[in-house]
Amino acid sequence: MKTAETESTGNVSPIDAWILAVRPKTLPASVSPVVIGIAAARHDNQFAVLPALAAMAGAMLLQIGVNLANDYFDYQKGVDTAARLGPVRVTQSGLIAPARVKLAMIASLLGAAVVGLYLLKAAGWPVLIIGIASILAALAYSGGPYPLASHGMGDIFVFIFFGPVAVCGTYYVQALQLPRQVVWLSVPIGLLITAIIVVNNLRDISTDAGSGKKTLAVILGARRTRLEFVVLLAGAFGTPAALYLFAGFSGWVLLPLLSLPVSIPVLRSVHRNEGALLNRTLVQTAALALLYSLLLAAGLLISP
Repeated sequence: MKTAETESTGNVSPIDAWILAVRPKTLPASVSPVVIGIAAARHDNQFAVLPALAAMAGAMLLQIGVNLANDYFDYQKGVDTAARLGPVRVTQSGLIAPARVKLAMIASLLGAAVVGLYLLKAAGWPVLIIGIASILAALAYSGGPYPLASHGMGDIFVFIFFGPVAVCGTYYVQALQLPRQVVWLSVPIGLLITAIIVVNNLRDISTDAGSGKKTLAVILGARRTRLEFVVLLAGAFGTPAALYLFAGFSGWVLLPLLSLPVSIPVLRSVHRNEGALLNRTLVQTAALALLYSLLLAAGLLISP
């Protein structure tokens, strides 16, 4: 089955092929939590420009490394085939040789490690733990003898590393401390980034099941996966009210609720569509996560 995203790749230039490999539309997943961590630090008068920029660069390099790792390892394991419904995978489609994708993956992760060395000097040993854990998770997500994404564990690891680890890590490298309130701020964005993965896995249920890749969506089935998506969004939009009512935040923390109308067509699409039609929903969910994070960041910056 061919779609707009899986059409012939015969006329793709080398530059366009690498853009496809990097998957820039996924980068809001790495940018969003860092934005919240920076805004939280600025609110607490702990903002430090160089550590903040390094945290952003490191997060984006890790995201690119994960994208390349998925492309490479899913091809090696036979997960990606001609029946794929999602955007073009450069290894499976033959646009870029597997060895070059693997080399680019290693380069991205090494780049993240170099950024981590600066942050280690700036913020001490906790950064070492975060950095090692993040790189191992990036490789283990789809690679190694027990790929997390293929054993129903991808969702929880996405929540952990794109929620608490990213937000709290960004705050810590600037402030060298971690207030409990920052941990609470990491929850809604972790839920929204996980929702992106849920849409991705919902789209790929049939092809993943056929290749033996047991994502949580394959285990739960389409109906329960759609329910998971609803629960994730409900948690994300319920968190600001909880922060305001029970955690001592000002009313400005409710600002992300302005993105609630944007979530309605996304919810409708998740429930009505399947297969390749969910590619657009995937982009919309990533845009929702970015909008939510920008509104939450603005609320923190405005708060007294």
